[in-house]
Amino acid sequence: MVPDNNRNEVEDYKLTVQVPETAHQVSTDSWLQAGFVLTTGVNSVFVLGYSGTIMVPLGWIGGIVGLLLATVLSLNANMLVAKLHEHGGKRHIRYRDLAAQIYGRRAYTITWAMQYINLFMINIGFLILGGSALKACFALFNYEHTMKLPYCIAITGFACTLFAISTPHLSALRVWLGCSTVLSLIYIIVACVLAAKDGANAPPRDYSIHGESSSRIFTTIGASANLVFAFNTGMLPEIQATVRQPAVKNTLKALYFQFTIGVVPMFAITFIGYWAYGASTSTYLLNSVSGPLWVKAAANISAFLQSIICLHIFASPTYEYLDTKFGIRGSALQLNSLSFRIAARGGYLVISTLVSALLPFLGDFESLTGALSTFPLTFILANHMYIVAKKDKLSTLQKFWHWLNVIIFALMSIAATIASLRLIAVDSKEYHVFADV
Repeated sequence: MVPDNNRNEVEDYKLTVQVPETAHQVSTDSWLQAGFVLTTGVNSVFVLGYSGTIMVPLGWIGGIVGLLLATVLSLNANMLVAKLHEHGGKRHIRYRDLAAQIYGRRAYTITWAMQYINLFMINIGFLILGGSALKACFALFNYEHTMKLPYCIAITGFACTLFAISTPHLSALRVWLGCSTVLSLIYIIVACVLAAKDGANAPPRDYSIHGESSSRIFTTIGASANLVFAFNTGMLPEIQATVRQPAVKNTLKALYFQFTIGVVPMFAITFIGYWAYGASTSTYLLNSVSGPLWVKAAANISAFLQSIICLHIFASPTYEYLDTKFGIRGSALQLNSLSFRIAARGGYLVISTLVSALLPFLGDFESLTGALSTFPLTFILANHMYIVAKKDKLSTLQKFWHWLNVIIFALMSIAATIASLRLIAVDSKEYHVFADV
């Protein structure tokens, strides 16, 4: 039974707020489920690389200050987007819909392009990390004939395809979010415990930032892009679309959960990993730790499986677009629905897997993703949309603060893009395509 006050609230909502057409579910999930979706993204298998991709280029002071600043600024930016969810009396279940409502139709296409580049690049990262975890697991038991990374990425892509076909939409994850949390805790706890043991028994580590002045500038800028990449999904409106009414209030609860309890494991593994190994920390922490083979194997298998669930979360806006455009509705087990998912989602993941195996430079992709799309989507667009939407209600000081964010993050985006492209160019000379890195 629904309490009278909640029923009235929902009925009033239906009368005043329009919901766009979509083939996926809207307003079905609790704020806690949305919080776990967001937290799953923060504590995804990418956390195994942050000691190497954030702390090594920035050092103790830069890394700690940068992560704390990124946490506060990311929470603020995501709150701005969440508060605009029902702007203009219409529920904006896609980022591009929100941009179009505020700026006009042209912004729809630009935002759509930025967001899908962002999600595609993130999914490339998940495929590379899933493949790296699988390769590390094989290497533990077979030293002479370790399976090459491109083959491991191909296996990961196939597993992701099977999961995408069997899971029709974001709300259907439910029990898988619990599985994802358990899997995350396994590899995070194992990595933290084994790294702490190694650090306690190791001689003094080198925490200096290596490289010439010019290269250090580029790696520092690239690491700043990794900082914002760590906290932001680039698809908050799509996650907010699944939340029950009141959607804004419940999404803010989910964000508070993400940026308090949700970030603790990520901070722990990032700092402990860097403390244990210093400047020699690997970009995949489980390659650095020492311990029982079965423990390391369990951690790597957990990382592999969690990357499959996470990829589905970040691919869901693409799946929603395809399902809605081609009118795929009704039971997920219907022949036409099943065959469409096999063709559309399978095709998307085949392309993603091919690109991942072709250029498996993980840290570079994190930086480029943060530069090209996470900066603009999360910070530049969020602050500027809020200025335009709330211009008559903002004080001069508030407008100054939001404009300051727009300008600073626009400059950082340009600088980080240049730095990331340089890193990819350098690595492309060092590694051939389909490299076994």
